[in-house]
Parts: sequence; structure tokens; C-alpha cells
Amino acid sequence: MTPFISHSGIVLPLDRANVDTDALVPKQFLKSISRTGFGPNLFDGWRYLDPHVEGSAVRRRENPDFILNRLPYRNSTILLARENFGCGSSREHAAWALKDYGFRALIAPSFSDIFTANAFKNGLLPVVLQSTEVDALFNALAEDSSISVTVDLCDCLVSHPRLGEFQFVVPEVQKQALLQGIDDVGSTLMNANLIAEFEKLHTARNPWV
Repeated sequence: MTPFISHSGIVLPLDRANVDTDALVPKQFLKSISRTGFGPNLFDGWRYLDPHVEGSAVRRRENPDFILNRLPYRNSTILLARENFGCGSSREHAAWALKDYGFRALIAPSFSDIFTANAFKNGLLPVVLQSTEVDALFNALAEDSSISVTVDLCDCLVSHPRLGEFQFVVPEVQKQALLQGIDDVGSTLMNANLIAEFEKLHTARNPWV
């Protein structure tokens, strides 16, 4: 997993509340568990005018009215949304699709608990700001969409050139995992020697197992 220390990028201002996981990646794309290849299907129902046809090589038309299909937003790496982002089912594919598209950080007044856990586990940083701060960011981006915003995990700050800095809080365990680029498997492997020692001792004490 790529470490997250500080990231600057274009922000996608997705001015919608209650964006659920079915909108993030529809159910027909949940057949794979490879964690990659989901980027083209992020917001699939909103991004394309043509329905997905399994096995078809025909390029689908993009919906010009959807913000992610317009410049500079198609190059966004930070997503700004309204409350309860990631609600709905527990599908981890939603976090995979966001990460595969290129997003590194997400900013909203609130996130679904399960989505938050999935985001952290896949190297995405969900940043919770106050509603007034999110409003200020939406307003500033409406005036100038080309401005780069910085999300600093070390100091837990979101920085906008005109608005200044907004403080956020991240649980220490998740913060250290992102800073070091360690997922659950990596965290377990850090204790490989202790695990091997336990297994050796356990086998000696319980040879019948």
C-alpha cells in the first residue's frame, strides 16, 4: 500500500449527499476480487450514457453533464462531497474503484462507518470536516476549480490557498498505518517472528494438534 503523508491535487466537488456504494460502483461490477480494474466503472451509472454490456468492446459515450467527465475534474485526486458519503452496502469495491481511478483523499461532513473502514484499509484517507468548512470549500472551488488543495496527514490539515487551513482528526492506529503504507496483512506480518515463536511453542505443548 502506498504511504500517505501529504497530497496535493485537484478537487472533485461532488455536491451530493448520501452517495451510496451502488452509485460508486454498481452491483454488476462486483464479480472480481482483484482490487484493480474498477476505476473505469466508478460512478458508472452517472458517467455513461450507454448501459454496460458484458463482453462488449464498444466504447461507451460519456455523459457530458456529469462533473467527473469535465476538465479539470477528470484529473481530480481529492473528492469533496456532502454528508453520509459511502452509505448503503458494505461492498469494499467502492473503495477499490475510488483508489483505482486515482483518488487519494475524500472530504465530507460524514462518512458511512463501514465505508470509512474500507477506505482506510485500502490507502484512502477519509477526512471529516465541519459542514461550514465543507460549504466554504464548495464555494471557493466554484470560483476557481483549478486551485490545488493539500491534505497533510502528518499535521491533519486541509489547506486551501485562499481559505487557509482546516484541522481534522484521524484515529492514531489508522493514521500510522497510512503514514507507513501498511494494510492489515502488512501489520500482521510485522509480527511474523512472534507468530512463528508462538506456533513453535504451541506445537511443542500440544503435539497432538
